Order: sequence, then C-alpha cells, then structure tokens
Amino acid sequence: MRGSRRFEILAKREINRETFIQPWPEEGLIGMESPLDPTPSLRLQDGVVVEMDGKARHEFDIIDSFIVEHALDLSRAEESMAMDSLELARMIVDIAVPRQRVIEVFAGLTPAKIVEAVSHLNAVEMMMGVQKLRARRTPANQAHVTNLRENPVLLAADAAEAALRGFAEEETTVAVSRFAPLNALALLVGSQTGRGGVLTQCAVEEALNLKLGMLGLTTYSETLSVYGTESTFADGDDSPWSKAFLAAAYASRGIKVRFTSGTGAEVLMGNAEGKSMLYLETRCLMCIRGAGVQGTQNGSISCIALPMAVPGGSRTVWAENLIAMLLDLEVASGNDALSSHSQIRKSAKLMGQFLPGTDFICSGYSSIPREDNLFGGGNFDAEDYDDYLVLQRDFQVNGGMVPVSEEEVIEVRRKAGRAMQALFRALGFPPITDEEVEAAAYAHGSRDMPERDRVADMEAAQRILDESITGVEVAKILHREGFRDVAERILEIQKQRVSGDYLQTSAIFDENFRVLSAINDPNDYRGPGTGYRLSGELWQRICALPQARDPREMGQLRPFRPLRWTLRERGEARVGNRPEEVVIGVGPAFGTTLGATINNLPHDEVLKALIEGLEEEGGRARVVRIRETSDCAFIGHRAAQLSGSGIGIGLQSKGTVVIHQKDLPPLNNLELLPQANLLTLEHYRAIGRNAARYTRGEKAEPVRTAIDNTARLKHIIQTTLMHLMETREVLPEAPPVELEVDFHPPR
Repeated sequence: MRGSRRFEILAKREINRETFIQPWPEEGLIGMESPLDPTPSLRLQDGVVVEMDGKARHEFDIIDSFIVEHALDLSRAEESMAMDSLELARMIVDIAVPRQRVIEVFAGLTPAKIVEAVSHLNAVEMMMGVQKLRARRTPANQAHVTNLRENPVLLAADAAEAALRGFAEEETTVAVSRFAPLNALALLVGSQTGRGGVLTQCAVEEALNLKLGMLGLTTYSETLSVYGTESTFADGDDSPWSKAFLAAAYASRGIKVRFTSGTGAEVLMGNAEGKSMLYLETRCLMCIRGAGVQGTQNGSISCIALPMAVPGGSRTVWAENLIAMLLDLEVASGNDALSSHSQIRKSAKLMGQFLPGTDFICSGYSSIPREDNLFGGGNFDAEDYDDYLVLQRDFQVNGGMVPVSEEEVIEVRRKAGRAMQALFRALGFPPITDEEVEAAAYAHGSRDMPERDRVADMEAAQRILDESITGVEVAKILHREGFRDVAERILEIQKQRVSGDYLQTSAIFDENFRVLSAINDPNDYRGPGTGYRLSGELWQRICALPQARDPREMGQLRPFRPLRWTLRERGEARVGNRPEEVVIGVGPAFGTTLGATINNLPHDEVLKALIEGLEEEGGRARVVRIRETSDCAFIGHRAAQLSGSGIGIGLQSKGTVVIHQKDLPPLNNLELLPQANLLTLEHYRAIGRNAARYTRGEKAEPVRTAIDNTARLKHIIQTTLMHLMETREVLPEAPPVELEVDFHPPR
C-alpha cells in the first residue's frame, strides 16, 4: 500500500519518538479523574475520624492513619467537607477570596475531596490558582550542577556561574558515592563565589546526606521521598513516621528540608493499587503536610514521561503543583528531568509554572551540558540559557535567572577554580594545576577539562568525613588564602543555620543574606495590579540581554568597500519617449544615507548589475531617484510612468526589487523579489534582462530565487531600521530627480 508522503515526514518528527497510551485505570495508568478513585467522605464520632473517602477506620492503611492524625484540621473538617466541590474550585481562582482563606478551607479536606475540587479547573484556571497560591511572593529557580568526571574544579566553576546567573539553590549528586563529600565541598565554595546566600545540597543516601549537612557543607535536602500507597512505602523500608523523624533530624541541625513526591511514582513501582496518579500524589502531599515539612519537590520529577504518556498528563502535573500550594507547602515544581523530545511540548509544559511563577520554577535546571547531567538529563540545559532568558523578557516574568556577560562568567569561574586550588593546597589534597583552573574558566563541559587522578580525589573525599572538615574550617582557610569575600559568605551560611530563619516555609536568601520566605515575603496576589510584578531594576536587568543591541547605535549596513561611483542630480525627471528605455527608480536613501543592501551588497554594484542586464538584452537604462515614497511598489510604479517603454524597475535601498508596468495598479506588478537577503548580483542582472524583454512585449520567465522561511526572524529588525532610515529621507511633494551615474573602474 502506498503511503502518504506527508505522513512519512510527520513520522520523523521529534514528538513521534515518544510513547502515548490510552488510560488503564485498573493499573493506575490514568492521570486524574479515574472512575476507580474513591468518593469523598468524612465521618467523625466524638472528634475521631471513623470514615474517610469511603474507608472505615479499621480499613485505614498507614497513609490514611497518618493523614487523619497529622494532616487534617479536624476543627474545621466537617465545615470544609460540606462545601460543594465546584464552590471550592471557584474559591481557588476568585481574586476576591484571599489566599489565606483558601488555605484554611483546604486544610479540612480529605485527599479525594481535594482532587474532586481541583478536577473542576482547566489548565488556564490552574495557572491562575498557582499565581495566587504559591507561598512566597518572589519566584526563584534551582540549578543542577554535576559532571561526568566529578571534577571538583569544574563543579566549583559551574556552581559559581549558576549563582551568578541568579539561581537561589544548587543541587549536585554523584555517579560514585565516595565522591559526595568532595562534590558538596566544591558546590559550597563555587556557589558562594558566584554570590552570597545560595543554598546547596548533595543528593545522596540519607545518612551521608545528613552527615554532610551537619558538617556545614550543605544547607538543604530534598531527597526524602514519600509515596501514595502503603505497598510502595514498604518497598522503600519507610513509613510516613520514619520520614517525619528524619525531617526533624535535619531541621534540628539547621538544614532546610523539602520532601520529594510526584505523579506516577507508584504506578512506576507497580503499586498504584488501582488509583489515579493525582489521587495518590495528593495522599503524598498530605503526608508531607502532616510531617510538618515546609515544602515539596513535586511535578512528577524523574518519572515525568509516564504521566505525559496518558491524556491530560501535563494538566495532571500542573494540578499536583497546585494541590501542594493549597496545602501551604513550598513547591519546587519539577521541570528538571527531560519531559519530551519535542522542543514545543517541553516548553509548553514549562509554561504552567513559568508564567504564574512557583517557589522554584525548576527543581533542578541543568546548568551544565546534558551529557554532564548525572540526574539523567535536564529538561533545559546550559545550551538553553539564552532561550530561557528571552522568554523572561518576552513575558516580563521572573523565572529566577538574570543575563550575564561572557567576561563576568569567565572571571567568576576562574575565581572559583583558584579558591578550590588554594583550599586543596591548604588541606593537602591532590593539587589543582593552573592549567585546570584556566580550563574550568573557559570550559563548556567535562570534555574540556584535563584528567585528574580520581582515586586520589576519592581519598580526599574520604578525608573530609574522617577528619570532620567543616564549613567553618573551609571559611578559615579561604580567608587566610586571600578569598575573604567567599570565606565571609561561607561563614554567614553557618551562622544562618544557627539562627534557623531560613527554615521558614519557602525561604531563600538574597545576595545580602536577607531571608525571603512565606513569612516576610508572603504571596499577596488578589487580581490585576496586586502581587508580585517584575519591575524596576530587576526588569531592566532582564531586558538588558548581552546580545540586545541599541537600535540607535546599530546604524546602517556598511558596504565592505567604499562605493565606486559618482552620482549627480540633473534636475526633475521627465517622461521618456524611447521604446527601449527602462527607468530604474531608486529609493530616497539609495547611495546616500544607505550604501548597501540588507545582505551587504554595495549599491553601486547592484545598480551596475541591473544596467548590465538591461543592456545585454538591448535595453536602455535611465536612473531616477523617487523621493515621494519609500514603498517598493510605488517606487517601481512611478518609475514605469516615467519610462519611455512603460516598464520600470523599483529598487529600495535595502535591496527589494520590482519590475512594474505603468498601466498596472501600483500593488500589482510583473515581477517582485521581496526577499532581498537572498539576492545576488546575478539576480539583479537577470531582473535587468527580463525588464528589457518586457519592453519588447516578450514573455519572460520570472527570475527564480530560493525561499527563506526564517527571513523575518533573522532580518526583521535590520529591515525595519533600514526602512526607517529610507522613510526619513522621503519628501512627499518632491518630484523625481534624474541621476547621472559614473562608475569608477576597479582599483
């Protein structure tokens, strides 16, 4: 059977590298609104929950028990549960209902009731809810910083650059667990080199993670996973109570904690128990609330491709972020693991968090190349920085990043490398050479770095644990070695752990170590004109992309050599009478204010090519400057009216060219070559030849050019500026002027 060529091409699109499936509710392969999800219910007797979501108390599993004991506000549960789910949904988007009121009402809802309410919202309404309900007023972002070789110099340099670019948190992990202490150390030093106040973590096994935090080498943790079914918890040798105990251990040592959950985890592990992904995630979030933890990393995270394989997958992920906010949790909203091969699809998925803003837009933007990402590849990588920055500028949104110059990046990366060099020397660790420091300053990824002795580095990492090298000791060494600013920032991090202010819900530091949290920077969105608005100095900085040019300073496109001709005006142009004559009408700025076309062909060569083409076919050229208009069609039409043959050529200064005939309407023509960026001198010569043929009444094959569908993207600004300069030379009432042209011989 013969196949459609169009379908053959479509099959090769990136989107079709992915797997899509129909829902299978019995196995949990459904995002939300499963027919098998429980019906909301809650019954209390003497202040004790005896039924929740269709289960009697004796049927409760460990998650149900934990929720009713620690997560439900029983003082208002009956009132909240009596409310209609549609009314609850409307409260989420109603700008007249304060965030705090919504939080209070949802504190008394069961998992099934929360899911039922949120299911009434479409994707846009969920985004409206996110804008209103995130905990902290000011959005932020988190970076992933890893590399394949676990090179400590490169880690520090990458961490410094990420901090300079505005990330409020940085996370690393390991390919070989024994590198963890060294990676945590590099991240700490590098982050505080970039700017003060960046929080860091190393994602490793919990006991080691806690040890690194107690040494003061890390400042937060989000590796504590919770699940929505008892069987999944059992597989992890955990329970909600054990996770809560571990969270308390972190907090008692001044380490910020958020738990990790996300739609699809239970079905991925074969333990969905016939419930929808969103219902199970809501149970996770209520466990997090019940454990007293300030926030969550959710948004499907590492299993994002699973919910996105079923209908409504992205909506489900947006819903889980929203539900976390309804439970008054800080939200690091995913966008870390690669969600799609399709650039269109992964960017669309981002918008649910990017546009309304979340506490952390990404729970790990890959600030390194994808091949260096030990978290399994990022949804957005170091190669996407410029795209992300432009999106912020396009929508006037704070996505947690700021533009930086190449010079700033090189300098801060070099400084981080030198700080690590001095630290390693003082600690007696394997030496860091000047060559390594310079390589890290300019590197894109680990392939650009010299090889290190990895066995020796692992031994150094073990020494950190064996000798209990602390953040305070690191600060002392760096201060002694001349890196006073970095040392002071690391010491300040240790002080902040003692004060504990950054353990508040949704807390980050600004570069002056001022805490921004849900306490002192609460989200106060109540509709248009309220809440967080990107403005002032930060907006100006986001606007000032390094590649953004000042149009006042761009000027014209200069020819690659001075024009070799002499132009003389010979008075007002009159109508000709020679039948072989073709008038070449040039724009008001041609050869004067502007000297070359948009693709940098000098005006003298362009005009000479047109004349040569005319003469090759027996035509005769007359050159006239049209001063009354800058429009190519009208320039060409006016030239045709002046021509003895009735055929004219219109030539804008930017290079657009038309062949016109005097008895045609101005916006009709014989030939038009609008994409001046594609025209060569041979094209202009061919235009001249065809114009001469038209004077004899011959039929000519139109001049062929390629089509560039990206021309507007590449050239619209330069086109606009050149046309603006041409239009400035227009004299509306001025008659056309005869030009005498003398071409100078090549030197």
